[in-house]
Amino acid sequence: MTNETRNHYCFGLGTIGRDMQYTMITMYLIYFLTDILQLPDSTMWWVTGVILFARIFDAVNDPFMGVLVDNTSTKWGKFKPWITAGALGSGFFTIILFTDFGFRGTPFIIVFAIAYLFFGITFTMNDIAYWSMLPSLSMDQKGREKIGSFAKICANIGLFAVVAGIVPITEALSKTTGNMTKAYGILTMGIVVILILGQSITLFGVKENRTQFKKESNTTMKDLVHIIFGNDQLLFTTIAMVLFMIGYVTTTSFGLYFFKYAYGDEGMYALFALVLGVSQILALSVFPFFSKLYSRRTLYTAATALVLLGYLIFFFSPMNMIYIGTAGILLFLGQAFIQILMLMFLADTIEYGQWKLGRRNESVTFALQPFINKMGGAVGGGIVGAVVILSGINEAQSAADVTSQGLLMMKIAMLGIPPLLITAGYLVYRKWYRIDADFYSTMVEDLKRRGDLILET
Repeated sequence: MTNETRNHYCFGLGTIGRDMQYTMITMYLIYFLTDILQLPDSTMWWVTGVILFARIFDAVNDPFMGVLVDNTSTKWGKFKPWITAGALGSGFFTIILFTDFGFRGTPFIIVFAIAYLFFGITFTMNDIAYWSMLPSLSMDQKGREKIGSFAKICANIGLFAVVAGIVPITEALSKTTGNMTKAYGILTMGIVVILILGQSITLFGVKENRTQFKKESNTTMKDLVHIIFGNDQLLFTTIAMVLFMIGYVTTTSFGLYFFKYAYGDEGMYALFALVLGVSQILALSVFPFFSKLYSRRTLYTAATALVLLGYLIFFFSPMNMIYIGTAGILLFLGQAFIQILMLMFLADTIEYGQWKLGRRNESVTFALQPFINKMGGAVGGGIVGAVVILSGINEAQSAADVTSQGLLMMKIAMLGIPPLLITAGYLVYRKWYRIDADFYSTMVEDLKRRGDLILET
C-alpha cells in the first residue's frame, strides 16, 4: 500500500469517533439537560449562558492554539502530540457532561461550567491539529478533495450514526438499566471508546511528508494578527462559513425537539435521520466526480439552491414524512457539497497566505475551522436554548403542552432564520473569494520558483 493510499484511509477513519463525540455535545447535550435531567428554566438560563460564553471564549482561543501547534517540534511531528492529548482530554470531559452526579442548582452550574469549558479547550487541541495535517498530505487540489471527501464521509458516518441511533439505542439501554440518564451515560462511554480507537488509526497509520516545505521560524503572537488579517481570502472564507454554520447548527439542533413536539412522534426522528445520513454520505461520495466536471463556484451555487429549496418545502410542509423527508434530502444533499467545498476553500488559503505573506502556518489557518464551528455552535446553541425556554417546550411534558405560538416560534427559528444566514454566506463568497483552479496553480508555481515548496508530492 502506498503512503498516499494509506494516508487517504487512515486520516479519514480517524474522525468517525470524533464526530460522534462532537454530535453528542452540539446536538444532544441541551436535550439531555432539558428532557432527561429535566432541569428547571432557572438553571437552563444559566446553562445557556455558560454554553454561549464558553463557545465564544473557546472560539477566540483557537488561533492561539494554532500558534502553539505551528511552533511544536517533536520527533512525532507537530500535529500528533496535540491530537493525542486532545482526544484523551475531550473524551474524559464528554463523559463528565453526560453523567448525573446528583447536583442541582448552583453546584450543578459550577460543575457543568468547568467540564464544558475544559471539553472545549481539549477538543480544540485535537481538532486544530487533526485538520491542520490535511494540507501536508497533498499539494494537489484534486488530491486534497479526495482525502477531504473521504474524511467528510467518515465524519458524516459518525454524525448520523449518533443522529439515527440515539433514540433506539437509549431506549433499549434504558429498558436494561431502568434509567434513561444511565442510558445516555453508557452510550457516551461507548462513543468515547470509538473516538480513541479511531484516533489511534490516524496516529499510527498516517505518514506525513515533512520535507516538502521550507523550514520557517516560530510564529509569535504578534505574527498572529498579521497572518489572519493579512490573508483576505482566509477572512472572507471564515465569514462565509460562520454564517453558514450558524444556520446549519440551528436547524439540526432543533431536530429532536421538532419530532417530539411538532411532528408528535419522537420515534420517526431515527428514520428521518437515517434517510438524511445516507443522502449526505452519497453526496460526499460523488463529489469528486462532479468536481471534475464543474468548477467549485458552480457546485457551490447549485448546492446553495438545493439547500434553499429544501428549507422552503420544509417550512410549508404538512406533518407528513413524505414532504418533510423530501425537504430534508434536498437540504442535506446541498449541505454535504457545501461542507466539503468550505474545507477545500480553507485549505487553499494556506498557499495563498504563504504566497502573499511568506508564511505557511497551517495550524493558525485551520484554527479558524473550529472557530467557525464553535461560533456557529455558540450562536445556534444560544438560539435553541432561548427558544426552548421562551416557547414553553422546556416546561412541557408532552406535545399537547406546547401552544401553537410556541411551535411557530420554534419553526421560525429552525426553518426561517437559517436560510437567510446561509444565503448571506453564499453572497460573501461570490463577491470576494477568488482562488479558482487557475489562480491556485499560479500560486503553487510561484512558490516553487521562490523555493518555498522544496519538492512536489
